[in-house]
Amino acid sequence: IGDSLELTCPRKGALTVVTWETSPKAGDPCSLVYRADKDMTNRTNCSDNMNLTFTPALDPVLEIRRVGIAQEGNYTCEMVSTEGNFDMIYHLTVLAPPRLSLFCDERGSPVCEAAAGKPPAQLWWVPESNSTAEEKGHDNRTVTVLSRFTAGSSRVTNGTSVSCMVSHPAGNWSQSIAC
Repeated sequence: IGDSLELTCPRKGALTVVTWETSPKAGDPCSLVYRADKDMTNRTNCSDNMNLTFTPALDPVLEIRRVGIAQEGNYTCEMVSTEGNFDMIYHLTVLAPPRLSLFCDERGSPVCEAAAGKPPAQLWWVPESNSTAEEKGHDNRTVTVLSRFTAGSSRVTNGTSVSCMVSHPAGNWSQSIAC
């Protein structure tokens, strides 16, 4: 989320037309069409953060600035050239790193929260805990994961520091707290 990306459509032969079609998981599809004979690009239902870049010396590129969850989906490049017709399909998955917070609840137990991650983060405690994580889905397809530290058989007493470990495809984090 928030990064920019470029999807390339490898050129084969002299280019006539390049069409990028998007099929997002949410929202309406869009298309960007470049015609070489008119040196012109037409946009249909595309957000302002999407642009087709074409220069005669380089492959056509679909640039997406400030990628958001709404851009997740399939992107198809169709190229018509002197060598024939060619397709390339990209499947874009957007990762949202969770916001990590660690605090003590009203009973003095450590609570770890990985908020608004996509996909859901994995949480565990050091030292080991008997706790189970609770997940809450949000309308924007992110998930908040919450875990309360339960001492169980470990020798943890009030004031002892514990660490919450968070694993996610966008990165790994840890925080420690003593309640």
